[in-house]
Amino acid sequence: MTPSSPASPSFAAALQRSSDALELVERALREQLASESELVGVLGEHVLGSGGKRMRPALLLIVAELCGYTGPRRIHMGAAIELLHTATLLHDDVVDFSQKRRGRPSANALWGNRRAVLAGDFFYARASAMIVEDGDRDILWVFADTIKKMAEGELLQLARSFDPTVTESHYFSVIDQKSAVLLKASCEVGAIVGGVTRAETRKLAEFGRELGLAFQLRDDALDYEAGETALGKRLHDDLREGKITLPLLLALKRCAPAERNAIGAVLKSAARVAEEASAEAELDLEPAITAVRRYRGVEDTVRRAQEHAQRAAEAIAPFPDCLAKRDLLAAAEFSVSRDR
Repeated sequence: MTPSSPASPSFAAALQRSSDALELVERALREQLASESELVGVLGEHVLGSGGKRMRPALLLIVAELCGYTGPRRIHMGAAIELLHTATLLHDDVVDFSQKRRGRPSANALWGNRRAVLAGDFFYARASAMIVEDGDRDILWVFADTIKKMAEGELLQLARSFDPTVTESHYFSVIDQKSAVLLKASCEVGAIVGGVTRAETRKLAEFGRELGLAFQLRDDALDYEAGETALGKRLHDDLREGKITLPLLLALKRCAPAERNAIGAVLKSAARVAEEASAEAELDLEPAITAVRRYRGVEDTVRRAQEHAQRAAEAIAPFPDCLAKRDLLAAAEFSVSRDR
């Protein structure tokens, strides 16, 4: 992407500009923790207080502002989208046997898988209730379709875990449905709340989808290049969990047969460890890591991320210049420049 001009804010500045509205989103989130079960509040505070950037509600707030709406519905919809995101994190950590989330013990590590799954169900229910209370059928459809696609994306990924024959087409189907769809929904709901035309809503949904693809591609690259402190989790966890992300997929396509066999052996070992649910087992990941480095897996994944970020910027080109549009462009830049 073209670097920001001095007049273009960074995403940190964009978040700061929306800080008052995001604080209202935080309050709305806490209100949804009320339950007869004391554990819901304790577990919810642990997850919600783990230092996330609140990117999804921030995008919803900024898109609604771009469309001319700054009223209370965007606060409630922002809280609902973050509750939905939180529910997916709780379930994903159970599925992936993750012990850390953003540098802290995951909910399942502290309270066990059953409680983490049930807490995720609670957050899904509260998000759904907020959408029903709002009463907009278009938004209800977006949420229902998003939940369906995220579940399908997770199942698609699990179906080909530890499989070195995964194709790019399969990989992009997974990240589209599992990750990009929620950023798309955030922008689409913001546009619906803003009351713009269907054509404009489609453009903003496209922005969110392309941004989501760029964000996930950068995330997958970081798993091979960032440090544990920056990531908030172990380096190479995707590899340990059998996720054939684009850096490894590119290496598999480009490497020699002997190297491909060595990577296949790494994946078999990782699958065996996963079956035994032994998170602390030592694995020799070096053949895969070396191949990713040798065949420019990280660099070319980042280049693909930049292409999707550029497409995101192009999707909102027809909208008039304003602070909200510049904030969205800053989010697109951030999706590929971030280091965590």
